[in-house]
Amino acid sequence: MSGEHYLELCNNPVQFENASSVNNVFFDEANKQVFAVRSGGATGVVVKGPDDKSSVAFRMDDKGEVKCIKFSIGNKILAVQRTSKSVDFINFIPDYPHTEFTHECKMKNANLLGFCWTNWNEIVFISDQGIEFYQVLPDKRTVKLIKSQSINVNWYQYCPETAVILLSTTVQGNVLQPFAFRTGSMSKMSKFEIELPVVPKPAKLSLSERDIAMATIYSQLYVMYLKHHSRTANSPSAEVVLYHLAREGVCKKTHVLKLNTTGKFALNIVDNLVVVHHQSSQTSLIFDIKLKESDSAVSTHQPVLPARSIQPCSIPLSGPAVAPSQPPVPCQLYSSSWSVFQPDIIISASEGYLWYLHVMLSPTVNLLSDKGKLMDFLLRRRDCKMVILSVCSQLLDGEQKGSLPVVATVFDKLNRVYKDFLEAEQSYTVAMESGPARGSAAQKRPIRTQAVIDQSDMYTHVLSAFTERKAAAHKFTIAVLMEYIRSLNHFQITVQHYLYELVIKTLVQHNLFYMLHQFLQYHVLTDSKPLACLLLSLESTYPPAHQLSLDMLKRLSTANDEIVEVLLSKQQVLAALRFIRSVGAHDNMSARKFLDAARQTGDDMLFYTVFRSFQQRNQRLRGSPAFNTGEHCEEHVLHFTQLFGEQAQMKASTI
Repeated sequence: MSGEHYLELCNNPVQFENASSVNNVFFDEANKQVFAVRSGGATGVVVKGPDDKSSVAFRMDDKGEVKCIKFSIGNKILAVQRTSKSVDFINFIPDYPHTEFTHECKMKNANLLGFCWTNWNEIVFISDQGIEFYQVLPDKRTVKLIKSQSINVNWYQYCPETAVILLSTTVQGNVLQPFAFRTGSMSKMSKFEIELPVVPKPAKLSLSERDIAMATIYSQLYVMYLKHHSRTANSPSAEVVLYHLAREGVCKKTHVLKLNTTGKFALNIVDNLVVVHHQSSQTSLIFDIKLKESDSAVSTHQPVLPARSIQPCSIPLSGPAVAPSQPPVPCQLYSSSWSVFQPDIIISASEGYLWYLHVMLSPTVNLLSDKGKLMDFLLRRRDCKMVILSVCSQLLDGEQKGSLPVVATVFDKLNRVYKDFLEAEQSYTVAMESGPARGSAAQKRPIRTQAVIDQSDMYTHVLSAFTERKAAAHKFTIAVLMEYIRSLNHFQITVQHYLYELVIKTLVQHNLFYMLHQFLQYHVLTDSKPLACLLLSLESTYPPAHQLSLDMLKRLSTANDEIVEVLLSKQQVLAALRFIRSVGAHDNMSARKFLDAARQTGDDMLFYTVFRSFQQRNQRLRGSPAFNTGEHCEEHVLHFTQLFGEQAQMKASTI
C-alpha cells in the first residue's frame, strides 16, 4: 500500500533464543518478560525483559513439560505449572532457600487453566471450576488461601495494569465475569454478556478467547471484542466492539470500530489508540475513541487514518553459523508466527524477537486533511509538542497554508488545553497554601504534558519566525497575531507582553502606524510598562508614540516613577513637576532629581522655577525652605546663589 508508514517496531527489540533452539517460549504480560525454556528447564531457562536488569538465566529440575512459567512482581518468586492440578514455587529472594514447594488446586477434580500473580506474594489459580486467591509465604515454603469462588470457567484473561481477571462462563462462553484484586482482597464485579453475531439456525456460535482482549484506554478499562459477522449478514465486515468495564456499576457497550473488511485480525493499544492488524492485507488501522462524532450511548468509529503497513525493518541474523559480516535480513511483517500481547507488544517466536509497537506522529500530518481533527488527534498523543508546532507553522506558510477560520480553530484547541493546565496548577497552588482538608486525599501536582503549548512555545517556534518571513502578506500576518491574542483572551489567559511587542514591531515594520494608533486607542493591546517602554523607543520613527506611551503609563497608575523618568529624559521638567503634583507625589519626590534635570537644560529661569517650587514644598512640610542634608542639594543651592545672588536666596528664606 502506497503512502507513509505511521507505525513502527521499536529499534531496540528484546532478543531471545528462537523457537528452533528451545522447547517452549512463554510471555509474562505483568513483567513484560519472555521465558525461553529448554528441556523442561534442566538445560536452562533464559528470561529476557525490557531491560538488562530484568533478564535472568537459571536451571531447574526437569519434572515434565512446562505449561506456564511466570515470576512474581520484582522477580521474587517463580511459579511453574507442569500439570493440570498444581503449581510449583521457587524462591528467588536472597537468603531464602531455593528449594521448590508445590501447591495443588483446592477444588476437587478441577483442571487448572493457569495462574496470575497480582502482587509480589499473591497469586490466583484459575481452573475450570473457579478461582482461588492465595498468599505465598516464601519463608515457610507454603501458601495460604485468602478467598475462593466456584464458577464454571471456559477460559480467562488477565489485565496486569488494573489487576482484573475476566472469566468466560456458560456454554457459549459469552457471559463474562470479572474479578478485581487489591492487596489481600478480591472483589466480584458485575458480569455482562457479549452480543454474538446472529447465525442461521441450528448453528450456534461460541465466544473464542482469541476474539477478546482487555486493555486500558484513556485510563479506563475496556473489554475489546473482535466481532466477525457471518457472510449472510447485511454487513459482513468485521468490527471491534468495546465494553467499558467500570470497577463499580454495570459494564456497558460504548464503542464500535468499523474495520470495513474481513479476515484475521490482532489488536494492540499504543498511546491510547486502538491498533487493528489485518494479516491478509498486511496493513494496520488505528482508531481514537475520543474522536467521536456524537455523544450517543454507543459511538461508531471509522479509522482515523487510511490503512498502512508497519514500517519495514531488518533484524540481524543470530546463531553459531552466522558470520559477523552477514547483513541484517528483512523482518517478516504480519507473519503467522507473530503473537500480539497488550498493550503494545509483538513477539515473533520463530525469529526470537520481542518488539514494542510505536506510533510515528509526523507522517499522520499529511494523512488528515481536516486540521481541526488533526489537532484533536495530536493533542492526545504522548510526544506531540514539536509535531503540533510544526503543523502550526505549516498552517501559516507554504503549501499547507490554512484560512484564518482554520487557524482560529487550531489556536482555540491549543489554548483550551493550555487553560485547563493553568487552572489545574492554580487549584493545586491554592490547595497547598490552605493545607490538606481533613479526610481528603492529598492533591497531586498537575503534570505538564507535551500537549500544553504555552505562549512561549508559540512565540519561539511559530509566530516569531512567521513574522520574519518576507513572503508573508502583512495583512494576514497581523490577522494571525491578533487571532492568537483573541483566543488567549477568550480563555481568560493573561497575554504576555512579548506577543504585544511582536504585534507592534510587525506594524512598524510595515509602516502601519494608523493601525497601531487604533489598536492602542481602543485598548486592543493591553497596557503594560514593557509595552510603554517599547512605544517610547519608537518615537524617532513615529513621533506620536511618545504621547501614546505616556497615556499608557498614566492609565496603569502604578507607573508614576516611570512617567517622571520619561519626562525628565525628554527635558520636560515642568510637565514632570505638574504630573507629580496631579498624583499627589510632590511631597515625597527627590528634589535633586528635578534640579539635576533643570540644570541640564541650560535654562536658568526653568532652574529658578523648579528650585523655588521645592523650597515652597519644604516650607509647607517643615516650616523652613532649606533642604535637608540627606537630599544632597548643596551644589544646587550654591548654583542658585551664583545665578540670582544672595538677595534672591534670602528672599526665598522669608517665604
